[in-house]
Amino acid sequence: MDPEGQEVRYGLAFEPGSKEYFRVDPKSGNITLVEKLDREKQDSIDVLVSITDGRSKVVEKVTVFVMDANDERPEFQNMPAIINVLETTESGSSIYKVEAVDRDTGSGGSVTYYLQNAQAGSFAIDRHSGVLRIKSGETLDYEKSKTHFVTVIAKDGGGNFKGKEQFLSSSATLTINVLDAQDTPPSFIGTPYLSFVYEVSSPGSEIFTVLAKDGDVENPNPISYSFEEGDSGVFSINKTSGCISLLTHPTNLKRELFNIKVRASEVGPDGNLVDYSVTTVVIRVVDLNNNPPTFYGEEGPQSVFELIMYEHPPEGEILRGLKITVNDSDQGANAKFNLRLIGPGRMLRVVPQTVLNEAQVTILVKDSAAMDYEKYHFLTYKLLAVEIDTPERFSATADIVIHLLDTNDNAPKFSSDYYIAKIPKNSPGGSNVVSVTATDPDSGLWGEVKYSIYGSGAELFLIQPTSGIIYTQPWARLDAEVRSKYNFYVKAEDTEGKYSLAEVFVTVLDLNDHPPAFSENFLETTMVNGAPVKIEAVDKDAEEPNNVIEYAIMKAEPDNIFDINADTGEIMLKSYIKSMAIVQNITKQKDCTWSLVVQARDRGQPSFSTTAVIKIDITEAVNNGGPLESFIMQSRNKPLQILGILAGVITLMIIVTVIISTIMFMRNKKSNRILPNRRVRRRPRQQRSWAFKNPFRTPENNRERFHVTEPEQEVVVENVNYNNNVSNV
Repeated sequence: MDPEGQEVRYGLAFEPGSKEYFRVDPKSGNITLVEKLDREKQDSIDVLVSITDGRSKVVEKVTVFVMDANDERPEFQNMPAIINVLETTESGSSIYKVEAVDRDTGSGGSVTYYLQNAQAGSFAIDRHSGVLRIKSGETLDYEKSKTHFVTVIAKDGGGNFKGKEQFLSSSATLTINVLDAQDTPPSFIGTPYLSFVYEVSSPGSEIFTVLAKDGDVENPNPISYSFEEGDSGVFSINKTSGCISLLTHPTNLKRELFNIKVRASEVGPDGNLVDYSVTTVVIRVVDLNNNPPTFYGEEGPQSVFELIMYEHPPEGEILRGLKITVNDSDQGANAKFNLRLIGPGRMLRVVPQTVLNEAQVTILVKDSAAMDYEKYHFLTYKLLAVEIDTPERFSATADIVIHLLDTNDNAPKFSSDYYIAKIPKNSPGGSNVVSVTATDPDSGLWGEVKYSIYGSGAELFLIQPTSGIIYTQPWARLDAEVRSKYNFYVKAEDTEGKYSLAEVFVTVLDLNDHPPAFSENFLETTMVNGAPVKIEAVDKDAEEPNNVIEYAIMKAEPDNIFDINADTGEIMLKSYIKSMAIVQNITKQKDCTWSLVVQARDRGQPSFSTTAVIKIDITEAVNNGGPLESFIMQSRNKPLQILGILAGVITLMIIVTVIISTIMFMRNKKSNRILPNRRVRRRPRQQRSWAFKNPFRTPENNRERFHVTEPEQEVVVENVNYNNNVSNV
């Protein structure tokens, strides 16, 4: 605290060049660790701590000691190792001392030693000193086992690590070779032997060193090395050290693999060669991957290849204008690479796809339709060569630029499959109807379009060949009442005759230029009390609403007798009039005849109307005659309708008679019987007076109109084979 009560601030500083492990909050003074600590690298850190109240500043040097944590494993100092032990070594003898160091402090830095599978082996180790001995009661036998592999484990005493107790250990292998007495030939150490010659090696380079020892280790003889066979004169070996060297440049080596027989001979005290052993050294010539793939043209390495060709070549065609070779100067797997073609779509493919050393590159057409001049004036592809089985994955690229030339491969295409146009009727000749548009994406003359029209409805129209504007013939007068719909085809054609069609639908718009007209058949009519009568007017306009008619009663005296349906023109008595007595009470006229002024108005704009005087004679309904008489009374002013119905009834009766006669004829023909000849006598008909109310009334008993009598003793047996025809009637 500041004695004067001023606010103080804290700071940290480090020696120049030292790492800043801590950071302090200037207000609270809390110190935070910002870098990882390692006691084995730095066990103490000097920090300059400062405090200031803005006027004065105090700086103190503070040494921070780093506490150890058990984070280091024991490290062997002399392991792994190979030692030779005579087979005559006594049981319990020390043969090797293992040394391991743990850089931690305290119990974490203490090391104890163990043997893996100690119970099954012939050796034991002192836990604290690391001295390896032959177990008591055990001996080494060269004939049984020449080499022993002992795995030694070094383990620390454990310690704290991040709040938990942790033990760390390491292991290493000690190879113990059992030496025999002086009675065995030399033996090579570390076989089999495999070495490599790299393409960057120079003559005189040391390739490999073989090592052989006398099997009689108590008094070993010196070893002399020599080639027996397989060196091909390109390698040499040092007689004393066994070092094999290269005599020539690697490019002069004719093979990738050399199997060289090396002899190790013992040199006796008199200098003569005595016992010997032979081993094989395999030397492989290795190519270094130091050359990437390279693309070549006709004049050497090339990175851009260009070609001019027409669009839509046949699929499978070779682009012969491209002379491309690819090469990798390395050998073996280092010279193996893939070829890929990267570009728009899948129009082209490359052959071959896998190359070893060198190949001629072939580009083939895969998708002819996609190579379209209208979409791509030129195509740019990347030809990529990438090594397959090398760590470096060397690669190379080349640009392939293809300039496409246009062909007439497109027909003109309309902006729509059909065109709908409307034109007012009575438009003057030469009036524009509709403009059609077709485009041909081909270039030059191939892209020019000419228009023409044809079809059953085209005789009243013309088209401008270049603009596509359709207009009426100069003499044409279109009338919706005569014909309101026209359709025909328009053709768009390029200079080579390729074309497309579209259909044109022209509607002649109707004008409301006809007023409704009443039919004279309805100007006088008879109304049976309770049944409506219908009037009808016709409008010669072609379309709705110009020809839709509304009806209205404009004048009637008195005006409370009739109603009219505005849509159908049906005139009926008002609902409260149920009998002729009510009608006669309303009017003083005895003949019950009215004159109505009825208006027929169309719904066009402007609207036209027509009025007519309708005379209606009201009569009482008579039920004696039935519905037929009622119908005749209502239709007495419509003679054509009555004649039509009568003709229909007569036709139906004739059809029924023919059917019945045919059935009877077929039945008699099948029975093949002779029927008696019958005479039919018609009784004279009584003249009946026609009643006015029911002129079509039928006789009360139809059976009285005809009478059939059998002739006395008169049988007709002729015409047996004439289908039973009756001759005398």
